[in-house]
Amino acid sequence: MADSRTASMRYLNKYQQVVDIQKKIISFLVSIILAFGITYYLDNPDLDTAQIYVLFLLFLSIGLWITEAIPPFAVGLLIFGFLVFMLGGYYHDIDPDNSLKYTQKYVQTWSNSVIWLMLGGFFMAEAMQKVGLDKTIFKLTISKFGTKPRYVLLGIMLVTAIFSMIMSNTATTAMMIAAVLPFINTLDKDAPFGKALLIGIAAAASLGGMGTIIGSPPNAIAVDALNNNGINFGFLEWMVIAFPIAILLVISMWFFLIKRYVPRVATIDLGFLKEIDSQSNSRIYMMKKKIVLVVLLLTLVLWLTGNLHGIPASAVSFLPIMVLTMFSILTGDDVRKLPWDTLMLVAGGLSLGLAIEETGLAAYYVSLINEFDLNFYMLVIVFSLLTILLSNFMSNTATATILIPISIILVSSNKEILPLVIALSASAALFLPISTPPNAIAFSTGKLVQKDFRYGGLIAGLIGPIIIIGFVLLMKMFL
Repeated sequence: MADSRTASMRYLNKYQQVVDIQKKIISFLVSIILAFGITYYLDNPDLDTAQIYVLFLLFLSIGLWITEAIPPFAVGLLIFGFLVFMLGGYYHDIDPDNSLKYTQKYVQTWSNSVIWLMLGGFFMAEAMQKVGLDKTIFKLTISKFGTKPRYVLLGIMLVTAIFSMIMSNTATTAMMIAAVLPFINTLDKDAPFGKALLIGIAAAASLGGMGTIIGSPPNAIAVDALNNNGINFGFLEWMVIAFPIAILLVISMWFFLIKRYVPRVATIDLGFLKEIDSQSNSRIYMMKKKIVLVVLLLTLVLWLTGNLHGIPASAVSFLPIMVLTMFSILTGDDVRKLPWDTLMLVAGGLSLGLAIEETGLAAYYVSLINEFDLNFYMLVIVFSLLTILLSNFMSNTATATILIPISIILVSSNKEILPLVIALSASAALFLPISTPPNAIAFSTGKLVQKDFRYGGLIAGLIGPIIIIGFVLLMKMFL
C-alpha cells in the first residue's frame, strides 16, 4: 500500500510539473500575441521603427512580469537581448559607423552607480547574517520593548523596518519570521497575535524598505532617473524624505493591527528570544563580528555625509565589498549566494526605462497627455494609486521601471515629486500574498490564508498615498 501511494505521489508530481510548464508556455505565447496586438493598435505614422520596437518590448515585458511565464530576472535579460539585437540592427541600417554607440548604453546599465550601490548593501547584509550580527541586534532591541503584546509587536515591526533599510526585504523577512516562528508555534493555529506578527513583519519589511536608496529597487531606479535629469539626489537626501515616511507607515500599520489582532492580555513570554540560534563565541568569530560592525557603521556614515567629503555613494559601496572579502568574512561561496537575480532585474529595468526615454517614446505619449492639461496634484494622486495597483500584481521594480521615465518628463517643474511618489508607493502594495516577496514568505508558513493580507493591504493602499504624497510635498516646501 505504501509503495502504491509513493508511486501515485511521484506520478502526480510529474503530472503537475508538466501542467506548470504548459501554463508557462501558454502564458508566454499569450504575452507575445497581446504585445503584438496592442502595438499594432497603437502604431501610427508619427512613431519611427525604434519607438515601435520599444513599445512592443514594453508590453511584452509587462505581460511576462504579470503572468510570470518566465522569472522576473529573465525578463531583464530578455530586455538586454532585444534592445541590442533589434535596435542594433535598426541603427546599423541608418548609421552603420555609429550603431554601437546607440546600443552599448543599454548594456552599460550593469555598471550603473545604482547597481554598485545595491551590491554594497547586499555584501553588508550577507556579512551581518553570516556572523550573526543581525540576530544579536534583534535580541538586544526587542528585549527593550517590554512584554506587553502590543509593544512586542511594535518592537518587532520597527526592528524589521530598520533591517530592511540595509538588508533586502526578502532576507529581513526570512530572518525575522525564523526568529519568531518558535513562539508562534506555541500559540493556537488561528491565534490573532500569531497572524499579527506574520502580517506585521511582512508589511514592515516592505514599508521599511522605503527608508534608504538600497532598501528597495524602485528607490534606486528613481534616484538614477533624477540624477540622469540633472537633479542630484544622494543617500542622505533620500533618507531625509523617505525615512520618516517609512516609520510613519510602519507605526500606522501597527496601530491598525493591534486594533484587529492583538489579544487583551497583560504580558507574553519572550522565551522565544533564547531559542534564536547563537553562533560560536570563539575569538576569531567575535573579531569578524566586530569588523562587520565597524564596516557597517563606517559605510553608513560615509553614505550619510556624502555632501561633506564628496565621495559618491556608489564608490563608498566598494568599502564593504573590498574589506569583507579581504578579511575572508565573505568567501566565494557567499558571493555566489547574493541575490544577483535582483541586480539582473534592476539592470534590465534601467535599460528599458532608458530606451523609453532615449527613443522619444515617453516624450511622444507625454505630449498627448499634456493636451488634456491635467492638474499637477491630480497627476501625483493618479500615479501613486496606479503604482500601488500595478505593484500588487507585478514586480514593484517593473512598475517603477515603466512609470518613472514617463513621469519625470510629464511635468516641466517639480520633476522630483512624481519619481519619489512612484518609488515610495511601489512599496505600499501589500494586498495579495504574491504582491511582495515578504508577503509570500509569511504566507509560506501555512499560518495565514489569502484573505488575511487584505486588511493590511487596504490600510497600506489607502493611508500610504496620503502619507507619501503629503510628506513629499511638505518636504518640497521646506527643502
